[in-house]
Amino acid sequence: MVSTSLTREELLREAFAVRQKHFPNEISFYAPGLKSYSIPEFEQKTPEAFLPISLTGKACALDCDHCDAKILEPMLPLDRREGLFQMCKRLKERGTESVLISGGSKKNGQVPFMLHIDDIARVKEELGMKIIMHTGLVDEEMARGLAEAGVDGVALDIIGDDDTIRDVYHLEGITTADFDKTLALLAKYELSTRPHIIIGLHYGQLRGEEYALEMIARYPTHALILVVFMPLHDTPMQNTAPPPPDEVGAFFAKSRLAMPDTTIMVGCARPGGEHKKIVDRYAVDSGLNGMAYPAEGIIAYARERGLQPMFFENSCSCGCS
Repeated sequence: MVSTSLTREELLREAFAVRQKHFPNEISFYAPGLKSYSIPEFEQKTPEAFLPISLTGKACALDCDHCDAKILEPMLPLDRREGLFQMCKRLKERGTESVLISGGSKKNGQVPFMLHIDDIARVKEELGMKIIMHTGLVDEEMARGLAEAGVDGVALDIIGDDDTIRDVYHLEGITTADFDKTLALLAKYELSTRPHIIIGLHYGQLRGEEYALEMIARYPTHALILVVFMPLHDTPMQNTAPPPPDEVGAFFAKSRLAMPDTTIMVGCARPGGEHKKIVDRYAVDSGLNGMAYPAEGIIAYARERGLQPMFFENSCSCGCS
């Protein structure tokens, strides 16, 4: 793991130097159709290019303290009578190019996508749409099914602390070893993984993030997505403060140093306001490869650091290369 003897400023300098060694001087900014987005430097013009689908509607068996199924609410709910293939066909006719297929978890931490695996394969083969799956934990049958369906990528949260798994996610009998096993299965079937780490997931504290990073670094990773805990209204953690921006920035830098040649993005979820401006600046200074929904002024700041902005309207989990 990265030496803890370095100051935050030293971490940032070293991380940016590593970025310059391994990547071209480009930085990617994303504005997927999860929400409306417009700043003077970047305006979303095709919000239907990338859309999220929930296979379970608003239902989730876990009711996690940080989310309480709120993350499912803006997703398009699957109508079982229409079916996933017909739904995607209709979306494609409206201009959708890529979809995130997600849904609420079962009590074992799995998203029940295998009920729709034949339709997923048809969407890929017959419609040619790009598919990112949000899977939760997977077993061998699920990993094999995803590979046979030809999905473009697999996104899932990786949690590095057993107490967080139990207390925040309410997963009983699940440990960090189960997340490691999922990563191993995805690697076995050569699936393109886009694991997420939620910084500050344990009630705003950084607790298992570094071990989650260690687990991810053991396996081939298409892109690492870093998000920051943000308190959501009407959840058990609605009054919980997010992690301080300085701690987030230090973890950004540690992630770059731990995975020097892996694409690392800041995902959609993070607090807004001044917190977001500081965090996004740290993302640039840490040598990360891009972010979704950049704060105003960050694109100009990236240019000041010698980086050439590139703009996309799909998800950073979907479009990063």
